[in-house]
Amino acid sequence: MARAKRTGRRTGNPDTRSEILGAARRLFADEGYESVSMRRIAGEAGVDPSLIHHYFGSKDELFMAAIELPFDPAPEVEAALQAGGIDGAGERLVHAFVRIWDGAHRDKLLAVVRSSLSKPAMSFVLKQLFEHRIVKTVQATLGDTVDHIPVRANFIASQVFGLVVARYILKLEPLASLGEKELAETIGPTIDRYLTMPVGHLTRDS
Repeated sequence: MARAKRTGRRTGNPDTRSEILGAARRLFADEGYESVSMRRIAGEAGVDPSLIHHYFGSKDELFMAAIELPFDPAPEVEAALQAGGIDGAGERLVHAFVRIWDGAHRDKLLAVVRSSLSKPAMSFVLKQLFEHRIVKTVQATLGDTVDHIPVRANFIASQVFGLVVARYILKLEPLASLGEKELAETIGPTIDRYLTMPVGHLTRDS
């Protein structure tokens, strides 16, 4: 059923921030991060676009608030990949992810994952998190370094997702008890393989 269009432009009031967040959640869920503009969100919320910048600053910040994540992993992913090129990138990535998930925001991050896995209506949160903040970051950081980066980035995301679920949600042993260094040394080479193995036969344009 089509939504009723809002009329007019509202100025800031106590409900404006929640209206913007509600509109952003609906549009991000329906169409994805990349397809939705700030102006489109403003129109859906019935507010002036400048109010989105006032309350949230940027589209990235609005996205993080809309999916209720306390921490943006993208800068950590980018820093790990840029620290030393392709060599050892896998280990650096695992170190970064374990520090994120074992850090101060652990409980909130796990709550987001659990909610997304148990409630179909919330699955877009996890999809947007991995697609926009992890897959897209890997693509943007390494796109000029390795070929077929979209498929490589997806394989990396699958490895990270599997680690999160097995270690933090299912708490499989001994995986759940391994230290950061052990995990990085064990899983890192698999990520390195995703970055270097031939994948041309897996791409649709090959």
